Amino acid sequence: MIVVAGESLIDLVPDGAAGPLPALVPRRGGGPYNTAVALGRLGAGVAFCSRVSTDAFGEALMGGLREAGVATGLVQRGPEPTTLAVASVGADGSAEYGFYVEGTADRLFALPERLPQGVRAVAFGTCSLALEPGASAYEALLRREAERGVLTLLDPNIRPGLIPDAAAYRERFESWLPYVSLLKLSEDDADWLGGTPARWLERGPSAVVLTRGGAGLTVHTPSYEVSVPAVRVEVADTIGAGDTVNAALLHGLGDRPVQALDAGAWSELLTYAARAAALTCTRPGAEPPYASELTA
Repeated sequence: MIVVAGESLIDLVPDGAAGPLPALVPRRGGGPYNTAVALGRLGAGVAFCSRVSTDAFGEALMGGLREAGVATGLVQRGPEPTTLAVASVGADGSAEYGFYVEGTADRLFALPERLPQGVRAVAFGTCSLALEPGASAYEALLRREAERGVLTLLDPNIRPGLIPDAAAYRERFESWLPYVSLLKLSEDDADWLGGTPARWLERGPSAVVLTRGGAGLTVHTPSYEVSVPAVRVEVADTIGAGDTVNAALLHGLGDRPVQALDAGAWSELLTYAARAAALTCTRPGAEPPYASELTA
């Protein structure tokens, strides 16, 4: 089983109408949430580990997990409101966000006593690692599971507006790397963090996957680099594309340790992830593909 740990929220996405104040359509989202749903749709055994509101949005989020076949036994519930993210979509389909996070449920996540038997990987990322007090609980979970030998994936998915002290966050990010098996991040994330794949590899990860938008994906390992092109599609928006890459990487890895993959295996895995992400981009909001769409 794969566990995805982190926030869920509601994306308020413009409906595509012209004008300064387009109608906003609520869609289920949050980087970790999208990753969990994508894994479920791809057919992986997956559980979501988070705190979700008992409000109407929270119920909708729980319903989306169940529809995708995601186990919810690790989800904590609370009466606090659901986090909201207001998306602004550019002409190229890229999205920027404004967040409403004060007093929301996912910030109050508490470290679970243990994860179920048979967990082979845990994924972390996005707002959950930037917003206290939950961030410290997720960090403790990352360190604990890595020390148990569980494969860990980290997608920082930087949201600068949620990070009051950039220098402190960058230092904290560096402290996570010895506990990370696979680091995946975008070019924008890498630029903001100010590091390089070579430097990050020295800190602990076995591989660094860099997403480069329309230019494709590249994996950096201590021995080699492998790149694959993006799949050309008509883009509705890019919401959830990076989260789908996370899911495809974890699902495609199977039981293999990251360091066991050779260049050929990485090429196949990155191509699979690129195809999955491209399908997500063809649909408004975070709507990752089903396994049948990738085998058709």
